[in-house]
Formats: sequence, C-alpha cells, structure tokens
Amino acid sequence: MKFSIRLTRCALGALAAVAVMSQAWAGPRLDHVLDTKTLRVGTPGDYRPFAMKTDTGFEGHDIEVIEKMAKELGVSIQYVQTSWPNLMADLQADKFDIAVGGITRNVTRLRKVEMLPGYAPFGKVALVRSAERAKYQTVDDLNRPEVRVIKNPGGTNEAFVLANLKQAQVSTHDKNAEIPGLIAAGQGDVMITETYEALHYSKADSRLAAQFVDAPLTPKSYLGFMMPADDADYTRVMSFTWDLVDKRGGLQEAATHWLK
Repeated sequence: MKFSIRLTRCALGALAAVAVMSQAWAGPRLDHVLDTKTLRVGTPGDYRPFAMKTDTGFEGHDIEVIEKMAKELGVSIQYVQTSWPNLMADLQADKFDIAVGGITRNVTRLRKVEMLPGYAPFGKVALVRSAERAKYQTVDDLNRPEVRVIKNPGGTNEAFVLANLKQAQVSTHDKNAEIPGLIAAGQGDVMITETYEALHYSKADSRLAAQFVDAPLTPKSYLGFMMPADDADYTRVMSFTWDLVDKRGGLQEAATHWLK
C-alpha cells in the first residue's frame, strides 16, 4: 500500500511538473497575440522614412517590415499612436506589444526592454538651410548663441542637443515632422536628427541640406524595434520572425524602397 501511495504521488508530481513546463513554454504575451491574431504596434508616426502617419494609416520602412512580420505570424496589426516622450512608459504600461518608427538601440533602453537586431546604421547629423550650410562645419559652429536649434522632445536627438548645444538658442516643437518646414521657412536654423531623416527632407525640399552626413556628429548607431521584457517566449518568436523576414529578403526590399 505504501509503495502504491508513493507511486501515485510520484505520478501526480510528474504531471504537475509537465503542466508547469507547458505553461512556461508559451508565455502570456505570445499566447495573447496568437490567440487574438492581433499584434498591437506602437509608433509616434512622425519620423520619415521609418514611420509616418498619413490620411489613410501609416507608411515607411518600419511599417513595411512589421507588416511582413505580422504576415509570417498570421496576425493582423492594430496601430497605436504614441509620442517620443511617452514611448517607453506606454510600452511598459502594455498599450502595445512592439514599438517601431526609428528607435535607437542603446543601453538605457535595453536595461528596461528587449530590442530586435539593429538595422539602418546612422549617426547624428544636422538639417540646415542649403544657403547657410557652409556656416556649419563643426559642433562648435552649431553651439553658438546666435544659432536657433529646434528639437523634438523625448528621444536621443533631444539628448544630443541638451548635452552638446548648450550655448545655442534651443526651443522645443512637439511635432517632429513639422520641424524641417520650420527650418526651411527660417523660423529656426538647425534640426539635429539622424542620417536617413535628414537625407529624406533634403531630397524633398531644395531649401534644406543634410550636413555632416559623411562625417556624423556621433559614432555609428543602429535602430531597432522595441518590445516589453515580460515574456521570453514572445521575444524568442519575434526574433525568429525578424530573422525569417531577413533571410527571405524582406529587410533588403524595405531598405531599397525607403532608405536609398
């Protein structure tokens, strides 16, 4: 009898262990995304050419890539507009499952969240008026009391301005996509941004020039999609999906379409 009881207890213990392992194998966020067949994608939607809100939705490099990933996962996308100052807080508050739109990979963010592999290498550059580009050859040329710098709040561009352009006249404009137009119209002199955004606006408007593209103001960095760090299985599957899209040529297609 005692042997039978011990055997029953061992069997029950084994079943319990299997149940625990099964629960751990598929995390809650991954289960929710796949069960609801919906991936919530957060983006500020104001950073060309990576993610931009239009009259009909969103477009850009990151939008094309995340839609390719969603197709591989067999889910649809629900876009959630956020802002750069609230991007991290909204992600951690579970307002969306992944954030895209030109987000720089750095240690500060990786201490709090997960990020997919880096893409689109870039450095910080300056968007200035074409007629005045000769005035700006060094950081010191930007960091002068007469230079009017317009920054967007909440991102690494703002951090660069606050750290390096303390002598300049710095103002804040909360709609990033409007700043190039303000520079072109003479309401400001300099916008600090990344390589691809500066090139996009300088190609779209002859009044603007992308300065320091060949010798950026910062060492090379990379962009990355940002995810909550609350489900290792979700991270594993999203990393696999990114790699699959890459190996099937999806990342190159998006880069050719938006970054050339």
